[in-house]
Amino acid sequence: MNQVEKAIVCFSGGHSSALAAIEAVRRYGKDKVILLNHDMSPKVEHEDIKRFKREVADYCGVPVTYANMPGWETTTPLDVCVQHKTIFAGRPGRAICTARLKTEPFNRWLESNMPKSADIHILYGFDVGETDRILRRGTIIRAMGYTPEFPLAQWPRTIERTEDIGIERPATYRIYRHANCIGCLKAGKQHWYCVYCLRPDIWWDAKFAEERLGYSIINGVYLKELEPLFWSMKHEKHICPSEKMPPQTFWAQVNATLPEQESMMPCDCAF
Repeated sequence: MNQVEKAIVCFSGGHSSALAAIEAVRRYGKDKVILLNHDMSPKVEHEDIKRFKREVADYCGVPVTYANMPGWETTTPLDVCVQHKTIFAGRPGRAICTARLKTEPFNRWLESNMPKSADIHILYGFDVGETDRILRRGTIIRAMGYTPEFPLAQWPRTIERTEDIGIERPATYRIYRHANCIGCLKAGKQHWYCVYCLRPDIWWDAKFAEERLGYSIINGVYLKELEPLFWSMKHEKHICPSEKMPPQTFWAQVNATLPEQESMMPCDCAF
């Protein structure tokens, strides 16, 4: 193992990155750990995610270090798309919002604050099953001159759930699989059904962006084309908006549910 001068945790506000932060502090000590976050507009990042970040940082005894895009307070991912006249950055699947709101501020922060050194470790909360992400990100970080680490996949675990230390994970996990932005531009129909039901303001912003740009967020279909289906799912089939069910199971139950049947699951949609 290389000597560790600093351990920079890519601290997204999700549960996995929080566990990586806790593991890093327990292994390296709080004086060597930096919790690096890219703050998102409160329109798309739920306040309970911000609460979660604060509580995890307090537990670790390490302040959150922010590397933010200028204007982040009011600029949403959809705003970024409209400003740059595209949804994708270079290739389909690579969202322009990730590049502008996260990747570029991250690179600028590193260039300004961290010399290129194998003794500077950059940590991600990828788990053992995310082999492709680990390989791809590890290759990028090494090419940048730093050492990548993936505590949840590579280290003996000392914690599995933040609830075990008295910190409830963000309320968004009751509906969504991740703590990503609401209206994630890399998500599919199941996520956008949740947006349609729970955040009509973001749904309308997304339709406007698609119309302005001539691109669809979901490959092969525009949101306005999904509205009749989603209206039926919500008002006739009474489908509870949720990402907790695997997509194949979710859509199989949508197709099997007849109008006026009871909801396919107990619905607790309010945060």
